[in-house]
Amino acid sequence: MAVGSTPDPGFLETLVERCAVEPDLFVRDTLSWALMRYSPEITLPRIRRELDSERAQARSQALHTLSKIGDKGAWDWITRDMLRDADDETARTAWRVAVSLVPEGEEQDLTDDLVRQLGRGNRSLRLSLSRALVDLGDVVEPALDKAAGDPDPAVAEHAAATKLLLKTRQAALREATEKAKRAAARGEGRPPGGAALT
Repeated sequence: MAVGSTPDPGFLETLVERCAVEPDLFVRDTLSWALMRYSPEITLPRIRRELDSERAQARSQALHTLSKIGDKGAWDWITRDMLRDADDETARTAWRVAVSLVPEGEEQDLTDDLVRQLGRGNRSLRLSLSRALVDLGDVVEPALDKAAGDPDPAVAEHAAATKLLLKTRQAALREATEKAKRAAARGEGRPPGGAALT
């Protein structure tokens, strides 16, 4: 906490190296928080080097830190190999980061890469992939429809479950939109003077 509160570039290497070996999840999250306090110009090049590490935790934590920093310029660092990393935690984190950083117009290519992972892993991992796909929005529907007919039952079932999750999300969004419209029609959400909130 102290290192993050008063960033000192001299500690950068120690923080990054500790991310790769620290067993406690809470501590690793605190390390990522500390790294976020440093200038991106300093941290991002060092974090990028960790993406090629032979240690799975180093790769996963570097991706996690990238997701926290949220620099769109890091999109090009997320490779197909990361999206299908043999380590489940690294792949899971890569899915989440990719969805958060994907530039407009590249959602379809990302969808195609993620759909290839359907059927992978245990229930928790599959749910993480489903949520990543759902966060991409309606663009994923055609790919899920196709995957739902896959001859591999694990893939087909995962695709069907993801479609259901997407439809639930879409229904919730429609309901929220309708509620907002009704509230606006009743004049709710307006200040005392009557002017609409902006």
